[in-house]
Amino acid sequence: MGVFVYLPLVLPLTALPIARLAEQHLHPRRAARLLTTVAVILASCSLLCLGLLVVVGTAQLPGNPLPDGWSDDEVREAVPHDAFAGKASILALVVVTAACGFTVHRHFRFRARAHRALRGLGGGGDVAVLPDAIPYAYALPGSPGRVMVSTAMLASLEPAEHRALFAHERAHLTGRHHRLLLATRLAGCVNPLLWPLLGALVYSTERWADEEAARVTGDRRLTARAVGKAALVARPVPGGAAFAAFATVGPVPRRVAALLGPVPPDRSWPPALTPAGAAALVAAAGTTVSALSALNAAVALFLVLEAATPL
Repeated sequence: MGVFVYLPLVLPLTALPIARLAEQHLHPRRAARLLTTVAVILASCSLLCLGLLVVVGTAQLPGNPLPDGWSDDEVREAVPHDAFAGKASILALVVVTAACGFTVHRHFRFRARAHRALRGLGGGGDVAVLPDAIPYAYALPGSPGRVMVSTAMLASLEPAEHRALFAHERAHLTGRHHRLLLATRLAGCVNPLLWPLLGALVYSTERWADEEAARVTGDRRLTARAVGKAALVARPVPGGAAFAAFATVGPVPRRVAALLGPVPPDRSWPPALTPAGAAALVAAAGTTVSALSALNAAVALFLVLEAATPL
């Protein structure tokens, strides 16, 4: 395997340039899907890399259930600095498992709590108005998904702006943005170098929903005004960090500025001779090399272990 087994752990650095440039130069729908795909592939390669190192590390521990031949010198020589890397990978995999478990548990716990609260409201439709003095609005996925909005948020917007709010949240449900966000959060838990992609993805999903709201209402200025006004009064939803809110502090000024501009071009790949095109090529090259390195390491370790396995 050699150093190839370590490459998937550091190659996510090649995806960092695309995080900012994709949100600036790609249509938000394209940017969101690209960022999620890159994050999931790179995280999967990192996880495979950790798994291979764990095999080498645990094979040396006394009392392990693995075949005795897997602790032979020829197996350890397949990984540079096997003693340190093997033990460190065991600890890293435990941390990754705990972080991913906590993220998934928090995601579904909030969903379950929100759906329990809906049972007491009654009424049909895909919009649930909650009697709450805290202004917020978010999309709650499920079967069916619902748009959750507080009475305080509705009171802060004009009736015409309510349509933009509902269209925005429905776009989150239709686009399955919660799945993209959860997948990228899990990718960040696997490899912390991928965390910058999450911030770019949050912005891209919000811009995606903004553009859908502007298309439904037919008025980009109305949508921009609704986003800006909601941002002035919105408060975080306790425990709802896993879902995209209608308006929060941070990228809202950029979202408003984008809505006041022209509709972004819906192209699948930026021109190569542009900063965004160059960053996309670097990210694609890094993702490809990471996948090939992980595959090379996996095949090499399989052959080594097969040769070391007693008949």
